[in-house]
Amino acid sequence: MAQTITQKILARAANRKFVDAGENVWLNVDVLLTHDVCGPPTFDIFKEKFGPDAKVWDPEKIVVLPDHYIFTQNEHAHRNIDLLRQFAKEQHLPNYYDVGTERYKGVCHVALAQEGFNLPGTVLFGTDSHTCTSGAFGMFGTGIGNTDAAFILGTGKLWEKVPESMKFIFEGELPPWMMAKDLILQILGDIGTDGATYRAMEFDGDTIFSLPIEERMTLTNMAIEAGGMNGIIAADEVTEAYVRERTDKPYEIFTSDPDAEYHSIYRYNVKELEPVVAQPHSPDNRATVRSLKGTKITKSYIGSCTGGKLTDFVMAAKLLKGHQVSIPTNIVPATVNVAQSLETEMIEGISVRRILEDAGCTIAQPSCAACLGGPSDTFGRSEDNDLVVSTTNRNFPGRMGSKKAGVYLASPLTAAASAITGKLTDPREFLS
Repeated sequence: MAQTITQKILARAANRKFVDAGENVWLNVDVLLTHDVCGPPTFDIFKEKFGPDAKVWDPEKIVVLPDHYIFTQNEHAHRNIDLLRQFAKEQHLPNYYDVGTERYKGVCHVALAQEGFNLPGTVLFGTDSHTCTSGAFGMFGTGIGNTDAAFILGTGKLWEKVPESMKFIFEGELPPWMMAKDLILQILGDIGTDGATYRAMEFDGDTIFSLPIEERMTLTNMAIEAGGMNGIIAADEVTEAYVRERTDKPYEIFTSDPDAEYHSIYRYNVKELEPVVAQPHSPDNRATVRSLKGTKITKSYIGSCTGGKLTDFVMAAKLLKGHQVSIPTNIVPATVNVAQSLETEMIEGISVRRILEDAGCTIAQPSCAACLGGPSDTFGRSEDNDLVVSTTNRNFPGRMGSKKAGVYLASPLTAAASAITGKLTDPREFLS
């Protein structure tokens, strides 16, 4: 019987040849991810249910990446890191990446990829809703609660319902003023924040496979903003080249059968699309940037798991080169690796970092920073009455700080163009 890529991966994890959408199955988990916000409560539940001296099912398969509330003086944030350290030491976890050491990596979803944990055909669960980012590697990744994560810690398994799949096909050559962020915001505007609830969002078409891996990660990252259980893109030679550079672990590539059943299929010709934003206070509150031309903003923020990858900064730097920002513009690399690459990645002989600094941007240490609001001393946090154009993935009230601030979600190109003018600005004004 025909199956989608998501069904095939879950069938493998269930030691089955076939699983049907809507069926409940026991899955063998390949990797469990957690961080400083959800790690401590997950570890508490594990000890409560399995016993204070219980050992985790497989230390090698647990990845702990503190990233959310890192560079702050907040005592509660520091306490959470202490609890991670303690558990990692007790359980001899080799994949704990401590803050303040050379092992620190940065934002978990990007670091997972860079450290070679993302393998085609595997199953990843994480105590973070944006764990679906990893689906860009032809694998299954989804977010879970602390109780489910504690169960995996003890058993290495989880009881899950196989999702139906929706397919989103993009065709045509992506113009230089458009990015993956515009594509996913287009989808969100079309189907809404509940349009893919508990479904797999599969991305396909020649546009998708022309994108670099980091741009594909932007698409799958925001599947959860439509309620999706996972986002997924079949692995190809681009995926394999990225993976093989980072690990020699074995993996298996799955693709959807041509006659697989889908809940629905959406087709887009990218030549008919244009740069868009999500207006406050919902990721599906879509509008073209052109229609909002002249809307004043107070800050620009380029960072997060969605918009803090090297590709994001290269695109922003290309637009900013030779210009000055007119509003505070915060650059937050997702990981230490990205931050280092800003120094070595060149545009016409000048480093990306130099271009961004010369344009007047402020570059922060790698972390989630203001994406989840954070303590009062968090870098880039929004204040009352701020209107921020941001490459992050959510714009709910208070998401980036003050509940009285507004956030426009946008591509790095739109965020950069708007930083120059101090108003929402279509990147075509600088690139066409």
